[in-house]
Amino acid sequence: MNDTHSEPLIRKIEELKRQKKAVILAHYYTRPEVQAAADFLGDSLALAVRAQNTDAEIILFAGVHFMAETAKVLCPSKKVLIPCPEAGCSLAESCDAAEFAAFKALHPDHKVVSYVNTTVGVKALTDICCTSSNALEVVRSIPDDQPLIFGPDRNLGSYIRKLTGRTNMLLWDGACHVHEEFSLEKLLELKREHPAAKVVAHPECRAYILETADFVGSTAAILDYCGQADSAEFIVVTEAGILAEMQRRFPGKTFIPAPPDDETCGCNNCRFMKMVTLENIAACLENEIPEILLDEEIRQKAERSILNMIQINR
Repeated sequence: MNDTHSEPLIRKIEELKRQKKAVILAHYYTRPEVQAAADFLGDSLALAVRAQNTDAEIILFAGVHFMAETAKVLCPSKKVLIPCPEAGCSLAESCDAAEFAAFKALHPDHKVVSYVNTTVGVKALTDICCTSSNALEVVRSIPDDQPLIFGPDRNLGSYIRKLTGRTNMLLWDGACHVHEEFSLEKLLELKREHPAAKVVAHPECRAYILETADFVGSTAAILDYCGQADSAEFIVVTEAGILAEMQRRFPGKTFIPAPPDDETCGCNNCRFMKMVTLENIAACLENEIPEILLDEEIRQKAERSILNMIQINR
């Protein structure tokens, strides 16, 4: 969307926010113009904390469905809006709550650690949530002899299991379609073309991708690393939406998106995140729908697992 087309929509959104005492939270993977319209931009952990602490009457979550659910879990008295309820998450959808409950029942002595990229129903079955920012810290907070179930991302779980040496951690077999699709061959080719570039990768990527990286971390950690590293060039192996924030923060540096196996599919972009637009944000604020509504019993169970995570991070 060009700036000329964006400007009237952004003005309308700003006016609606003032009228309705609303705040917009946006993830780094959304469109650049959506990021620009946000009051707060962050990764999933930062957004969860921000949702809990906001004094706005309305929270509009510019992101995918599970993120808006998380905001409602933490802010039950506030109206939480999602501009595009069809914006799901391949990782969250890879872990059905009923199937996860059956898996959990097979291992009654295991505590459950769930990545925040899950539905509220899975969070309600969870002892403690985590994000890619704090997964290692969360797992290390639990005694070594306590068996664990880690879900739903097998790649993040495998990475944490490798770092901790924790053999008593069962993994749910789920994955993010974006991070699964990066091509090792094309990544190595990029490294040959840019020998001075540092490779930064998200831990949702496959193990063979992570083994080639100079740095592995969450979106927020990757941003910090790019700011602190003395390199002027980076190959970025995560969802390409993060490049807008990278270029905004570090205009003197070069960021090269790693390609997926099939470059025609645009698979290094999350199609769900890109479903959020200035148009549907404006309509959502104007009409105050669609709104996130949750069963209170499930919400309370999910809240416990998220607060357990936030408490560790304090």
